[in-house]
Amino acid sequence: MANSYRDTFTGPHLLGIAGLNRLEVDSLLDRTADFMVLNRQRNKHSDVLGGQTLINLFFEPSTRTQGSFELAGKRLGADVINMAIKSSSVAKGETLIDTAVTLNAMHPDLLVVRHSASGAAELLSQKVDCAVINAGDGSHEHPTQALLDAFTLRAHFGDLAGLRIAICGDVVHSRVARSDITLLTLLGAEVRLCAPPTLLPGSAREWGVQVFYNMGEALDGCDVVMVLRLQRERMTSACVPSTREYFRYYGLDRAKLSAAKESALVMHPGPMNRGVEIDSEIADDPNISLITEQVESGVALRMAVLAALAEGRT
Repeated sequence: MANSYRDTFTGPHLLGIAGLNRLEVDSLLDRTADFMVLNRQRNKHSDVLGGQTLINLFFEPSTRTQGSFELAGKRLGADVINMAIKSSSVAKGETLIDTAVTLNAMHPDLLVVRHSASGAAELLSQKVDCAVINAGDGSHEHPTQALLDAFTLRAHFGDLAGLRIAICGDVVHSRVARSDITLLTLLGAEVRLCAPPTLLPGSAREWGVQVFYNMGEALDGCDVVMVLRLQRERMTSACVPSTREYFRYYGLDRAKLSAAKESALVMHPGPMNRGVEIDSEIADDPNISLITEQVESGVALRMAVLAALAEGRT
């Protein structure tokens, strides 16, 4: 399965979407489709990473991303280590560079890192000898989330070219939004952003997207509505008056969704704040919600990324 993809993804690391070309993206998505088939079989095991070591280094809490990378590594036959940051030397004041030196001495083959500082994954990639995967750095990028989103959409629409996609919510603090905008634009989609002014970066209009402050206008004629979590842990000031007020104007419910196409589908990278950015009736409707499919796609996509990076090092 893997050999047919050789030389189409040649980078030593996956630090962001910005560094990928269309051929590399298509290769990763095609590979993901094969791993989706494997994951739906009774025997989900592969020896692609047999004898290799994967370290998950998460400085921020994570359920979906860390869990899916762990599962992806184990299904590919790797030895997987989850570093407990709260009880590690990092919690005692060790610097990121010192951590990199320590990890490098363990000779891992793959390092998955999530950090609150933008650029942390890139810094680590310069200090270790293994492949580094960015699992989210500050408000910068989250490339595997964007790739799994694109795969999920491709499974429903085929070609993404010409799709009208609205990304709504806390854009200013969202690394998911930045990666998705870059990738969806690369794949030919028309991307719209919608949020209150306090949750949109001043440079948003320079990203090749349309910017809206009204949900009805933003969702008009949309094929897909992607809702972002309100990230209060990253807010240094009151960006919204209250969660009730936020939901009234920007929370996705049936009334607001009616502005989109009748066949519109809904996405959310998780975790969800129900009743804040999305109504449970929308999130749990299997006819329109792709949220569960995004989680399933995440394991297969991360298997594809790990396999591609491992291949590139042989």
